[in-house]
Amino acid sequence: MPTKIRLQRHGKKKYAYYHVVVADARAPRDGKFIEKLGTYNPNNDPAIVDINFDRALYWVKEGAQPTDTCRALLSYRGIMHKDHLDRGVLKGALTQEQADKKFEAWLKEKETKINSKKDNLSKVSSDAEKARLTAEKEANAKKAAAILAKTSELAAAAEVETTESATEEAPATATEEVVAVETPEVPATEEKEEEATAEESPASEEKTEEPIAEVKEEGPSEEEEKKAE
Repeated sequence: MPTKIRLQRHGKKKYAYYHVVVADARAPRDGKFIEKLGTYNPNNDPAIVDINFDRALYWVKEGAQPTDTCRALLSYRGIMHKDHLDRGVLKGALTQEQADKKFEAWLKEKETKINSKKDNLSKVSSDAEKARLTAEKEANAKKAAAILAKTSELAAAAEVETTESATEEAPATATEEVVAVETPEVPATEEKEEEATAEESPASEEKTEEPIAEVKEEGPSEEEEKKAE
């Protein structure tokens, strides 16, 4: 029975993770499988690859053909390199001790690479976070400066309005005082004129009335007496 080491999709839309399984080559992708070897989660950085080393090496030695993605995952965990060294031991190219030493050196080198990558990623993320915080602080400072400038402009405009209103009210009060001082003098002049006219009017009346009284006291003229006779 031809067997394959392949991925079986799980998870949800746009957030999928995979099971690494050994299945019949004729079975559907998400169908029945023979054995589960591990999991692969590409949503993290770096990706999480958790594979049972011994069982995966067993199936590789048994002739199970991994897909391209699974071959890369097995190489990432050192399974394909271990199979290559074991084949060299079987052929007599090197001893088991030499193969084990080479594999340990490879594991150490691989681990240092993974750790350095993690450190670089954490440094990049921390630098990005610092840059984001500094940009946010600068934006907040700009907003505060704009608000302060706007409030100062409003305060200056309010001061200008108050000064203008004060200057407009000052002449109005001055004119009102002048009117209040001048208005009482007008009736005084009118009263003097009325008094003068009142004093003059009786004298003229007396002068006009005297001839009338004299006319009444005099008797009839001579011509009227002759006519009467």
